[in-house]
Amino acid sequence: MEHPQDDAGSSGPLAGLLVADFSRILAGPYATMLLADLGAEVVKVEGPAGDDTRTWKPPVRDDRSTYFLGINRNKRSVALNLKDEGDLELGRELARRADVLIENMRPGGMARFGLDYDTVRATNASIVYASISGFGTSDEGAKLAGYDLMVQGMAGLMSLTGSPDGPGYRAGISVFDVMAGMHATIGILAALKRREADGEGQHVEVNLMSSALSGLVNQTSAAVAGGVTPFRMGNSHPSLFPYEPLPTADGEIIVIAGNNGQFRGLCEVLGIPEVADDERFQSNDARTARRDELRPLLVEALAHGTSDEWFQRFRDRGLPGGPVYTVPEGIAFAEEIGLEPVVEVGEGGAAIPAVRNPITLSRTPADYRYPPPELDEHGADIRAWLGGS
Repeated sequence: MEHPQDDAGSSGPLAGLLVADFSRILAGPYATMLLADLGAEVVKVEGPAGDDTRTWKPPVRDDRSTYFLGINRNKRSVALNLKDEGDLELGRELARRADVLIENMRPGGMARFGLDYDTVRATNASIVYASISGFGTSDEGAKLAGYDLMVQGMAGLMSLTGSPDGPGYRAGISVFDVMAGMHATIGILAALKRREADGEGQHVEVNLMSSALSGLVNQTSAAVAGGVTPFRMGNSHPSLFPYEPLPTADGEIIVIAGNNGQFRGLCEVLGIPEVADDERFQSNDARTARRDELRPLLVEALAHGTSDEWFQRFRDRGLPGGPVYTVPEGIAFAEEIGLEPVVEVGEGGAAIPAVRNPITLSRTPADYRYPPPELDEHGADIRAWLGGS
């Protein structure tokens, strides 16, 4: 599709793809950032006040929300007031030219502006149109606002998170927003692949609730296939032991034995090889059933070393497990092992440090062409390109 000139250029696998991004907050912007990193040209359409996350601070970098900065690189911003007829026509023209449109208004919200899938498809039959909602588009689901915290509670995650005898907790991030953004990206790429065969676009629909139920994997499977109600177990795993942080001489270390071989190796490193031969602990289901008997034996052994010492011994033996780090410590560890987690987006004093796209492609890697835009930073160019004054 025709699109505004990308001055920085891209050799990514999605180069030449125009994405009209009518989304805001997290799920949609995360999806469009992934597409932009892989070469797509993303035009971020914002209302006159801008994406809500521009105001979600602290923390900040140069008084800009780090929340916004973390999910909006490689995009160009145009501020359009869709209640203004002139701006609305520009929005419709962008939709007509786009390969992909992504939105996360309340179900029915885009129809108020003639930007719903059926209307857009009438002038752009090849459009891949992605809608992200909180709870789907049924009459009842559409009434509910789609906030990640609601879904964490209502899908059951909070019933699984926290101490067994305490209240449920939300995860430390908006996990289902991120998950829905990834599901939307997968759906968009699948629809684009199909379009190569027949030239037709289609409507991709994702909702946070369905993403949550899918993402709860073994826990939802236990409910629908096993007829059980999963419950909070703190850091314990319902089907594996050991698989949790355990105390050491100076802190904690995550201890994992996913199979019998790993359990034997763990016992040998801890200096208690006889425990691996104990008939009570010969299989995973036996260890899981008798975790209250096994845990004290492991804790006693771990008390004879520090977390760093045990981590090094686990690494030397090729056993899973590791320390409980802060986020900066986790980034530093990723750097230590050569993952290069931080990239600079932009040039000179305007460069913004950001977390690297997690996808590595051998021939057409992700690139970082320009930093997160200021509100309407590219508005004049985009308006001129779309035919506005």
